[in-house]
Amino acid sequence: MAKFIGLDKDKGHAGRGKTGILLLNLGTPDGPTPAAVRRYLAEFLSDPRVVEIPKALWKLILHGIILRVRPAKSAALYREVWTDKGSPLMDISERQTRALAEKLKAEGVEAEVALAMRYGNPAVGDVLKRLHNQGVDKLVVLPLYPQYAGPTTGSAFDAIAKELTQWRYLPSLHFIHTYHDNPLFIEALAESIEADFAQHGKPQKLVLSYHGMPERNLKLGDPYYCFCIKTSRLLAERLGLAEDDVISSFQSRFGKAKWLGPYTDETMMALPKQGITDVAVACPAFSADCLETLEEIAGQNREFFEQAGGKSFRYIAALNDRPRHIEMMAELVRPYL
Repeated sequence: MAKFIGLDKDKGHAGRGKTGILLLNLGTPDGPTPAAVRRYLAEFLSDPRVVEIPKALWKLILHGIILRVRPAKSAALYREVWTDKGSPLMDISERQTRALAEKLKAEGVEAEVALAMRYGNPAVGDVLKRLHNQGVDKLVVLPLYPQYAGPTTGSAFDAIAKELTQWRYLPSLHFIHTYHDNPLFIEALAESIEADFAQHGKPQKLVLSYHGMPERNLKLGDPYYCFCIKTSRLLAERLGLAEDDVISSFQSRFGKAKWLGPYTDETMMALPKQGITDVAVACPAFSADCLETLEEIAGQNREFFEQAGGKSFRYIAALNDRPRHIEMMAELVRPYL
């Protein structure tokens, strides 16, 4: 009888069989310094999913202008939101990862739960290699972007695929590409907003600010805008709000191209002139608080609103590691476990 070495149940391929769950978010600089921000932006803005400009031209703009000017300005903004635990996005994402692992363990589910960032650290490739070394051959990927978009969810898939093209033994792969209309997602958003209303009262307007995207993307077939609007509609229905009570807007635009509108900053400056001086703002496209929610919305846009005559501005925190949010994550991955 032939003897095969290293292929028994405890070694080699026959010793594998674990399930891995990979939570994936956008990323954050390693520190609030110009050097760290420059490294982060260089990787982020070099992604062809993020900037769809001819590569040679964009490389000149990126390295000749943007990476010379923007890092120092962005680092100053990051310092405003940095905490003793570091980046808010990283701290919250790590808490989400631990909470999901604990919930699944309590349910008797055996799975390796890990966190990766599309840009920066922990890098997608490094985390996938670690999961492989732990014996994972069934992989469930959950990008924490509620509404699918090519520059976010699509880019996350690119990063996974790029790493796996180098593997000889591929894991089974389940990639969850959107959850914009998931009932538990809508319920989690509704609960957080209702808690704010219970404490502060119902505002004149609820503003739902989504991350911006070039309008061109929609025309080319990206469903992001439609998914955002559906999230808003389902959330308004769940909250029992009239259509006029809710405004969907888009933030974080840059460059001269036309982006999805209406723009959040222009909306904030216009509302007081319309007699709307009491607003609550939530950001349903962000699964964790970060620079764009803490500095841009709770900081800059609050100032825009108040300078225009607004009296009451409340930012409603992202879902972060709220129990209902973790429950939703568990529901999304559970069918593949």
